[in-house]
Amino acid sequence: MAGFVTDMGGNIVEAEQHTDTHDGMFFQRVEFTTDAVTVADDELGGCFAPVAERFAMDAQLRFTEWRPRTAILVSKPPHCLADLLARAHTGELDIDVGQVIANQPDNESLARVFGVPFHHMPVEDGDRAAQEAAVDERLAADGTELVVLARYMLILSPWFVDRWAGRLINIHHSFLPAFVGASPYRQAHDRGVKVIGATAHYVTAGLDEGPIIEQDVTRVSHRDDVATLTRRGRDLEVIVLARALRAHLSHRILVWGNRTIVFGS
Repeated sequence: MAGFVTDMGGNIVEAEQHTDTHDGMFFQRVEFTTDAVTVADDELGGCFAPVAERFAMDAQLRFTEWRPRTAILVSKPPHCLADLLARAHTGELDIDVGQVIANQPDNESLARVFGVPFHHMPVEDGDRAAQEAAVDERLAADGTELVVLARYMLILSPWFVDRWAGRLINIHHSFLPAFVGASPYRQAHDRGVKVIGATAHYVTAGLDEGPIIEQDVTRVSHRDDVATLTRRGRDLEVIVLARALRAHLSHRILVWGNRTIVFGS
């Protein structure tokens, strides 16, 4: 890899690697500048193909100036949506938020504060299939490259998940795999837990079973009621989701099976 970059006139500015002895796999992320590279960006992948073939590598080439057209899907809880819109507005997250899509009308005013189009797309007459098809059509029409589920409380169908595989990130209100489903903080309170957490992951057809990108926890005690647990959990959710998105946007995540290798974390 280093020889290829040198031969092309590039300069390595960051390199990380990981060896998984259990699976016999070697993972590497190399970031390099292309200021002195004479080959066009869209030709670099082809130039690297012989190296990848020689070492039987599964290689991906990404560019750091990528700023994906992003859609945020949300239901009623506003905290993750508000945080994402603020971070995008200030440039802390380098995403181009094209629209907010919601199955509930509650957050329209919030989206408009940031000048982002808001589309209320409810499930009518219980027809989830029609609603999902309409959401998918709107995503495609806007040129969406990344979809963020910012506490979107509907379970997505396998066909939808497959269509957006690797481009669909969810924040889950618990430290997976514990306390999945409804009322996680009520479950946590009733079990008398000593830590609560949040998990950001890529969405797959298996409910809340996709590759985990980022997690965090905070200590709690018997003195904390459900409202306090919920507040502390929401504080974690916005931080964990932002970290996960930052890792995705900077191409620091390699997915292997149902696991991730997250470099630079």
